Amino acid sequence: MYRVKEAIIVEGNYDKIKLSGFIDGVIMTTHGFAVYRNDDFIKTMQRLADETGIVILTDSDSAGLRIRNYIKQKIDDSKVKHAYVPDIKGVEKRKSKASAEGLLGVEGMSEEVIIKALKDAGCTINDKAPKCGEGDAITKADLYELGLSGGANSRSLREYLSREIGVPAKLSSNMLLDVLNRITTKEEIIEILRKKDDV
Repeated sequence: MYRVKEAIIVEGNYDKIKLSGFIDGVIMTTHGFAVYRNDDFIKTMQRLADETGIVILTDSDSAGLRIRNYIKQKIDDSKVKHAYVPDIKGVEKRKSKASAEGLLGVEGMSEEVIIKALKDAGCTINDKAPKCGEGDAITKADLYELGLSGGANSRSLREYLSREIGVPAKLSSNMLLDVLNRITTKEEIIEILRKKDDV
């Protein structure tokens, strides 16, 4: 079992059941879009954010990102961490057909993928916080300089980079910047983009 200090916020009960199999910690569900009508849940999240910090771990589809953004607006950003699962096509075992976007949700991810996502987000696991990317922080100016924003091919470059580092392709520039600063360095990004040019 992995002990996680931060409270983990997931979308549904199946996500919670999945995580409970290998994580010792507080795991709470938004019950999908019901979070929009649940002021008590938000108050609980705010309290947990103050006491332990929280990490949001939603699906990588549009619905998951909308739920993530809603919670983000309600809680002090300095107390929220964002864990992202990659865009992986597939169908969860309990379902007869794929979701609307054809992507696996949190419940369909392996233990290794989920733990990596939590570590990349900077969670405190087994009482030891993982080391974030080395070097200076990546800035919006860096994204522009590297062609990841403000250019004709920026979107396709961001999608390529997202696939290479294993995060959803639909992240906004701000969210992408946050996750890049947690899991990689500017030098590593340059190397990834160079490989694309070499192909």
